[in-house]
Amino acid sequence: MFKSFHGFHLVEAYHQARHAHKYHPDTVTKKFFKAAFVAIVTLLLWNAPSEAFGIQNLTVIQQRIIAIFAFATLMWVLEVVSSWATSVGIIVLMLLFTSNSGINMMMTGDNLGDPLPYKNIMACFADPVIMLFIGGFVLAIAAGKTGLDAQLAKVLLKPFGKKSDNVLLGFILITGLFSMFVSNTATAAMMLTFLAPVFKQLPPEGKGRIALALSIPVAANLGGMGTPIGTPPNTIALKYLNDPEGMNMNLGFGQWMLFMMPLVAVLLFISWILLKRLYPFTQKTVELEIEGGMKKGRNSWIVIVTFCVTVLLWLTDTLTGINSYTVALIPFVVFAMTGVITKYDLEEINWSVLWMVAGGFALGYGLNASGLAENAVESIPFGDFSPIVILVLSGLICYLLSNFISNSATAALLMPILAVVCTAMGDKLSSIGGTPTVLIGVAVAASSAMILPVSTPPNALAFSTNLVQQKDMVKIGIIVGIISMLIGYTVLYFVGKLGII
Repeated sequence: MFKSFHGFHLVEAYHQARHAHKYHPDTVTKKFFKAAFVAIVTLLLWNAPSEAFGIQNLTVIQQRIIAIFAFATLMWVLEVVSSWATSVGIIVLMLLFTSNSGINMMMTGDNLGDPLPYKNIMACFADPVIMLFIGGFVLAIAAGKTGLDAQLAKVLLKPFGKKSDNVLLGFILITGLFSMFVSNTATAAMMLTFLAPVFKQLPPEGKGRIALALSIPVAANLGGMGTPIGTPPNTIALKYLNDPEGMNMNLGFGQWMLFMMPLVAVLLFISWILLKRLYPFTQKTVELEIEGGMKKGRNSWIVIVTFCVTVLLWLTDTLTGINSYTVALIPFVVFAMTGVITKYDLEEINWSVLWMVAGGFALGYGLNASGLAENAVESIPFGDFSPIVILVLSGLICYLLSNFISNSATAALLMPILAVVCTAMGDKLSSIGGTPTVLIGVAVAASSAMILPVSTPPNALAFSTNLVQQKDMVKIGIIVGIISMLIGYTVLYFVGKLGII
């Protein structure tokens, strides 16, 4: 993955280390017992008396979806297998045991319920949100191939001069900007590579190296909030908010950026203040030397023009009538028709993320299409819940889980449930700014979770430089995470109250 990007060797080393740990004999034994535990819990829920769930009119198919949901939760939390593999398992289990293409002997009997159309389950992988992801990946690949990423970094970092504190600010802002449109992992790898010559200039005993190394994951994680394609939790939130058969809020790409870009800018500035005070530079000036740059030729111009047009169309989607999902395919077709990207470049698309997200969408589809969500709303008095309790609990659960497992998996688990809860609560949520405060708040919480090297790939990459100790990552991660959630939820509250979304 990411072979087109500067710093690919860092990503490769990171994946090799994870692979070695995953297949270590001790790890394999632990995973066997975890898998056995998941299987037992899933089978118990699968075969338990329907009365035990306390949901009225629960059908066999709905009960199986509850069991599959539990299977997904445990598999993602315990990391028995890769997140994307669990998602594939979700889709296959739903096809075999809940669809009209399921096993004959399993799809008969009393109180079975209506089988789900198998085409709709499979269509989760072709959801418009998946197209949005693909468009983002294609733009990033093209930027890497033509050297646009390195050239932009050169141009954008130049105004920050040689003063150490200003160079730190430059890396934070540019990393944050890049991570809005490029994979956080690729952005972190690229920017850490650009930092390598700067590290050599700084004294080993100083704390400036730590500040610079930490600035990359902090900025990459926070910057991802800025656009719907910045990080998977954003796009998942957008799906449930815009679902024509659900909330149908028609939240546009430009609308998202209208309130999230200023939030990201404030958080990045606060991060700069914190980093330079916690880890002050002893050397006051550094020389920036960024190798590489824009390649000459028509492909580079095609990428520049297409990138600008795509972003412009995303920002004006409410004016043009072309939604962000359709816009995302424009760079794909332009680059494919002009030869900017080839069939080999398609191998660099992060297919594991797409499968991960598709599995979450399949869970959400199962909850709604089977009638389980409707039954749960009627059986559980969501309308009596306190909006503040829902807001705080959803944010804290997402934050805690995202520090230990994939933030995509966390969002995929929580969003379908919260969509049901928010629908049931209706106008009662207006006191906290409305449904978007809850769902987008979960996306904010997911991006705020960065206390450990395992929390996010950018954290792991920064930790691999050996310039950062885990205690430093925990310290800055907790402080920035808390500030990010407090300011983020405050912004979302006022945005909802003012009717911006």
